[in-house]
Amino acid sequence: MWYTIMPSPVGRLLLAGDGNALAMLSFTLGSRARRPEPEWREDDAPFRPWIQQLEAYFAGERNHFEIPLEPQGTPFQRNVWQQLQEIPYGVTISYGELARRIGNPSASRAVGLANGANPIAIIIPCHRVIGASGKLTGFGGGLDIKQRLLDLEQGHRLLAVGAAQA
Repeated sequence: MWYTIMPSPVGRLLLAGDGNALAMLSFTLGSRARRPEPEWREDDAPFRPWIQQLEAYFAGERNHFEIPLEPQGTPFQRNVWQQLQEIPYGVTISYGELARRIGNPSASRAVGLANGANPIAIIIPCHRVIGASGKLTGFGGGLDIKQRLLDLEQGHRLLAVGAAQA
């Protein structure tokens, strides 16, 4: 597995994959922060096209990604993650609505757990799922980052790269 660390306006991001598909995009800080495994090899070359797409997203110049993805999870999780990718840019839905979309309206808690286990943040837009009351709930990068991503998608500018670095 290859990896690189990308600076972004929402903090440093860990990207990992086999060079052909992205398996992970994680925050390096927060409740679900990931670090490279000892056997992974650092090289940003396989990730350059994907980094360019992410930079365009953060600049407000891109609202979708053309990145091959290989998230690892259970069939249920992969189903939830696929449905997350169907949520349009700038739109939020509730966990209950996401459960309805996967055909299991009583599974909002399980959907929430699968959403929280999303290994490819931002690109698989788990930040677009909010509580039934409209309030922000759980996000591996922190609620402040979730709000900033939602603000970006509503047309607000993010701080420059480096402003949220840690």
